Amino acid sequence: MAARESPDPPLEITYNNLLSGKTQNYRQPELPVVEECELPLIDLKELDLGDPDKKAACKKLIAEASGEWGFFQVINHGIPSQVLEIMRAEQVKLFKKPFEEKKTYKDLNFSPGSYRWGTPSATNVNQLSWSEAFHVPLSDVLASGPNIHNNTLSSTMEQFAGKVSELAKKLAGILAEEMGRKTGFFEEACLPSSCYIRLNRYPVCPVVIEHPQMLGIMPHTDSDFITVLQQDGIGGLQLVKDGNWIAVKPNPHALIINIGDLFQAWSNDVYKSVEHRVVANAEKERFSAAYFYCPSKETVIESDVYKSFSFGEFKKQVADDVQTFGRKIGLSRFLVPPGGDSSSLGGGGL
Repeated sequence: MAARESPDPPLEITYNNLLSGKTQNYRQPELPVVEECELPLIDLKELDLGDPDKKAACKKLIAEASGEWGFFQVINHGIPSQVLEIMRAEQVKLFKKPFEEKKTYKDLNFSPGSYRWGTPSATNVNQLSWSEAFHVPLSDVLASGPNIHNNTLSSTMEQFAGKVSELAKKLAGILAEEMGRKTGFFEEACLPSSCYIRLNRYPVCPVVIEHPQMLGIMPHTDSDFITVLQQDGIGGLQLVKDGNWIAVKPNPHALIINIGDLFQAWSNDVYKSVEHRVVANAEKERFSAAYFYCPSKETVIESDVYKSFSFGEFKKQVADDVQTFGRKIGLSRFLVPPGGDSSSLGGGGL
């Protein structure tokens, strides 16, 4: 009987020269990692109990966490546990397929390049990501329809996205309201067809003993308004707080919410898009599913702190920087110079 093909991408083989030191390696100065801590935990049932004081206090907690941490976790969020459990089961089933099959996955009509692994542009160990993912436009899921070879995953993703999208829209509206801004902007700009789902798997990393700073995914910020993350209990997520890397204590019963670059710009830096990463694990694989609440490419983000830019322009600049420098630069590209005008990108000064 033939041996089952491995589901793992050939990370160790592909990056052998980087791992063995045969090419030039460097690492940026490491921020210290402090002990594991819990993110602010917010109980969203307070929004629905009819007590105006508790409702106002809950909204204030959401805004404060978004400004001080850029991350928080929510319970009693209204998404049935069954929806999350089925999403996780279908995700695990997908990633257990042989690597070669995932590379050319045709059961669903995902856009070319939806399946990703490692870091194709890596030129040093600092840029490696020990992970694989399906990064899927929700428009692909919605377009799959019922008459496909295997629509269990498709229908599960669609149901998951529908529920999580409502949560993201609710939180975005609260954050806008707490700033005194109109909440209708998000309902008009962030349609399901412009959002994304990313299914992540972080395989066991056998080289982490020789390379203890190996990452599952490089430090980055999210290029959206809000990210909703479902993760398992393995841990590994870290974020920057007060100049330190904070190890986030996993809570599999809560969903993690984090602020993206677009919300930081739209809020004039009131809410923070915080750098985060996932560290590799030598013993256990890790799964997570992220929903990115995004506008259309044509949507323009206006700010007093940053030059006005469309989401399409922002994404292109990020892609260009990753190609050129091996990393995302992000919002700092769009900062208004002292005495400058935020109304346009002007003169191609990116």
